[in-house]
Amino acid sequence: MAIGRDPLDELVVPDGTEAKEVALETDGDVLVGARSSVEFGVRGRNVIAGERVEFGGDIEADGDCRLDMWCDVADNVLVGQDAYIGERVHIGGQLKVAGDLDIGDDVDIEEGFEANGWIVIRNPMPTVVLLFVYLKHLLLIGEEDTAQRLISELVDEQDEVPTIEPLVIPRNATVGDDAWRVSTPARIGDECRLHGNVRAESIDVGAASNVFGSLRARGDVTVGEGSRIHGDLTTRRGDVTVANGARILGDVSCGDLELGPDAEVDGTIRADGEITMGTSKRERE
Repeated sequence: MAIGRDPLDELVVPDGTEAKEVALETDGDVLVGARSSVEFGVRGRNVIAGERVEFGGDIEADGDCRLDMWCDVADNVLVGQDAYIGERVHIGGQLKVAGDLDIGDDVDIEEGFEANGWIVIRNPMPTVVLLFVYLKHLLLIGEEDTAQRLISELVDEQDEVPTIEPLVIPRNATVGDDAWRVSTPARIGDECRLHGNVRAESIDVGAASNVFGSLRARGDVTVGEGSRIHGDLTTRRGDVTVANGARILGDVSCGDLELGPDAEVDGTIRADGEITMGTSKRERE
């Protein structure tokens, strides 16, 4: 990711993400921008949500979980390491934390909470700040060797964790079984399985993915090799590229249309510009 770029200026669905009946599941982190609504639960490594985010199911984080103030979780929050819960957060089920719990004022947890580590009730402090304060304390009391060991352990731990692109939901987004609505570009990775119509500024679908819904964008739309779109594909002022072996099970409406070899469109094509068709494997033989 480029330095200085806002990480929440794009909907990013990483490779292998699956939208099941009750949850979005990914192997990496989950980042949700402020004032967004996620009608599913979420399952990932670390889960971080901005102010006033709503979750329609459980949150399951293998690592840390941070919920900013005024977040609302319909069901349980299960955290494998540490949790940071902001002021006036509402949790409709239980909060279970395997590590430390840092919790703000006026938090409503309907079915109670438990934590195996320290419990601190105050305005939650970000992990980086906590580590900085702890390191500063060690140095002040002359424990330079202990501080150095802590830094080394943190660096070694980071090196062991594989780099996995996070699932990113931009600010003011709505994500659900019916539709994924964002005002930013949307990028869906390879081998994903999503339910719902996708509405975005532009849309890029990777290879071998299934989207059970339509795609609609203001700009360009690209569908990767072997992917299936179970609905219409529409763009207001952009072009459409359908790669080799991809299939659109609906109508296509766009400016220019490029169809790769063995690409299929089951419905009607409405293109204001040029239509370019690749040579299929059968024709080459």
